[in-house]
Amino acid sequence: MATKIQKTNVARLLDKAKIKYELVPYEVDESDLSAIHVAESLGQDVRQVFKTLVLKGDKNGYFVCIIPGEKEVDLKLAAKVSGNKKCDLIPMKELLPLTGYIRGACSPIGMKKHFPTYIHTTCLDFPFIYVSAGQRGLQVKLSPDDLIREIRADVSMLIIE
Repeated sequence: MATKIQKTNVARLLDKAKIKYELVPYEVDESDLSAIHVAESLGQDVRQVFKTLVLKGDKNGYFVCIIPGEKEVDLKLAAKVSGNKKCDLIPMKELLPLTGYIRGACSPIGMKKHFPTYIHTTCLDFPFIYVSAGQRGLQVKLSPDDLIREIRADVSMLIIE
């Protein structure tokens, strides 16, 4: 018999929005919290496993980039798309107080407050993608269109090299 997966806040928000999703557990490796490891654990294409990064711009403050797991955010492009001159990833110690999430479990859904959010256009290449469900060891599988609508994200190709 399958173990019952505890509903996360992310799942409750998706239920409330009547969005179809699936919670997918995976084996956590504390020494490797990368999306590449998550994709391998899930047996999924790493291009479908998206990571959520929180950045701070010099003009407009905090914003979020959701990018394919094997890619790195291009800070110059991210600054440009978010209306900043420059930006940086926030220090790890700011992540929890700012978003309510820890490293390796930062979900774009249900952050403490809504930040401008940019998701890479490749999400639209797939019928479904994975993002963190808000805790290590759990991903949420959902349609990119539903995710974009729920988190009010702008779709952009300008955030990775």
